[in-house]
Amino acid sequence: MNSTSAVFTSDDLAARSARLVRRTQQLPPPGARPVTVAGRVAGWIGPAALAAIDGRPGVHIEAEAAHLTAAPAARLSLDGVLRNLALALRDAGCIRSWRDELLDVVAEGRQLGRIERGAVRPLGLQTQAIHLNGWAPDGRLWIARRALNKSTDPGLWDTLSGGLVAAGEDPASALLRESHEEAGLVPVALAAHSPLRTVLRMHRRLPDGYQVETVCLSDCVLDAATAPSNLDGEVLEFRCVGMADLWDMILHGAFTLEAELCILDSLRRRLGAPSASLTA
Repeated sequence: MNSTSAVFTSDDLAARSARLVRRTQQLPPPGARPVTVAGRVAGWIGPAALAAIDGRPGVHIEAEAAHLTAAPAARLSLDGVLRNLALALRDAGCIRSWRDELLDVVAEGRQLGRIERGAVRPLGLQTQAIHLNGWAPDGRLWIARRALNKSTDPGLWDTLSGGLVAAGEDPASALLRESHEEAGLVPVALAAHSPLRTVLRMHRRLPDGYQVETVCLSDCVLDAATAPSNLDGEVLEFRCVGMADLWDMILHGAFTLEAELCILDSLRRRLGAPSASLTA
């Protein structure tokens, strides 16, 4: 591909998106059981994680489900139970990376407690991710390469910034926080960002459990003088790429699954008319 040719159409984007979406809609892992938290259906737990928490205070396992509740007899609130379960999962090798970050435990639309981020996949708990596609004024896209020490998708390319909504945090605040930590952007640089929109809800089997995640996205055109700069050590490098290079990277699987879906969503919106094509 050269830098001046039309490189894809809306049909290309739709076809690519459809193939990816199929990879995000998977049944829970074999042998997984539903998890309830405080009586509400909250997630899915596999056999290894189930064995790790069996017998712990606040855990009641039945043939059809695992139930997690506060344990007054052990003087443990629900958060205390969840903290102990996360430690048990870590000790059993069920957690890939302990983050010392808390996420909300949400079930049936209600926030019930908080748990260590590393424990959400083994328990199949719901999470919410936010992403930012940062565009240059000339139509190129800023992308970020994940650090090589990341526990998930090391070295792959990502949106300009992205991450999970933390405990007690709203998605808009998470977008500002992640954009600052990962790309060094201050709020004024994002003043004109689009409202967060839901790209999809993922249900995906992972090595450490089950991902049930709502992926949200915002777009922003950055000032021409803005150059992203990583602050938290989670980004190896940034690039600002034209459409030909971007499409070539997409076709060669250079992006994480979530990032590619977010980029395709933005491209389809920017493309507009179904019969049009984007150029580099």
